[in-house]
Amino acid sequence: MARPSTTTPEQRQQIIELKRRHSFTEVAELLGLPVGTVKTIARRSGAFSDNPKHRELFTLPPLQGTTATSVAAVTLPEQRAQTGDKELDAVLWLRETIQTGNPALIEKALAAAERIKTPPRELESRYAQYLLASTGNTMTAAFGSIGFANLRGLAERTRAKAISQAEAAARFGDDPDMMTEADRFCVRVLKGARAGRHDGIDDGDAAARFRRHPELMPHTLEDCLNELAFWDDLYRLRHAATGWDGPEEVYAREHFTVSLLAEIRPRHKAEAKAVLRYLIDHDRKDSQHFDATLENLLSL
Repeated sequence: MARPSTTTPEQRQQIIELKRRHSFTEVAELLGLPVGTVKTIARRSGAFSDNPKHRELFTLPPLQGTTATSVAAVTLPEQRAQTGDKELDAVLWLRETIQTGNPALIEKALAAAERIKTPPRELESRYAQYLLASTGNTMTAAFGSIGFANLRGLAERTRAKAISQAEAAARFGDDPDMMTEADRFCVRVLKGARAGRHDGIDDGDAAARFRRHPELMPHTLEDCLNELAFWDDLYRLRHAATGWDGPEEVYAREHFTVSLLAEIRPRHKAEAKAVLRYLIDHDRKDSQHFDATLENLLSL
């Protein structure tokens, strides 16, 4: 069926642009068109369905081989007298043992930790005193002792890191930078971009540059959430495997995509709830776009 003959190409483009921020009724009133015409043009445009090209770009490389963690031969760390406090030395040794990443040694270290009866808070206080005496730095003493005796938490983080390292190897092989096509796209688009007032890349310049590539723009809030999950996963894998956070252009793109949560209207309540859940889970309440995003979600 042909498009309505009563609309011009310019009007059809206006409908698409306005629909990203307004309801069908509001767009119809702004343009003086029937609501049915606005709905038909918007739906046939495909601009309000998930963007397959965007999804393809912001997808991790497929797994190659296995993500099973290999158990290499690991030497048990040497027990050393470091602090003059036998209990603190024992905790330091158990921490080293856990950080080998060897599953069997981790289990043995946790079992041995059960025999330490001194409360963790007291051990951390004594370790802070040791750090202060040995370094003279109050900040080192304060922050270096946080979680010192939480061996179970350390074990959980070590296991999670090993799993992420195995996944990174399965997805990226021996690539030391773990660069994706999405990374390269961001670097290419933001080449020569203005610097921000404080640091990083200017938000306005970055947004304008990304908008010049409409074929790779998110069409829906679900597209936005998919992209943000992609960046979270890529950061997790990179940080576990290499300790590198990735190129700064990535953070400009992430910030831009977060801003779109306040711009792209939700298609239904489930999509609005998914965005709200993302804001809560990622503690985005201090984001400059938080209030505008809530208003957008409530406009459904």
